[in-house]
Amino acid sequence: MGSFETHSDASDPLLRPLSVALRREDLYSEARDMVADLAGWVLVRADDAALTLHCERRGGLLSGKSRITLRVEGPDGIPSATLHVRSESGGIFGRDRANVRELLEPFTRRVGL
Repeated sequence: MGSFETHSDASDPLLRPLSVALRREDLYSEARDMVADLAGWVLVRADDAALTLHCERRGGLLSGKSRITLRVEGPDGIPSATLHVRSESGGIFGRDRANVRELLEPFTRRVGL
């Protein structure tokens, strides 16, 4: 089983946590809407208190299903929030980095960066 989580020293900007000038609740709401709009992604559980979404993405024949966690953090009431993404996959060929990019590329456009 493989995994990948966004980290600040990644060379690819789409593999870093996404920091935006939005309140954390607004960024969480946008992330929830984005998951609903992505083909092949399913929201499994939303923890609204922890601002965390647990999703699944169906895989191909060799990559299997992936579990994706989106977590938003930031100060209360201040427009400064960060989205962290973690992908865990099974199967012979995991696609964890590709899952993170698949989410963050359109999401970055969605939040106006």
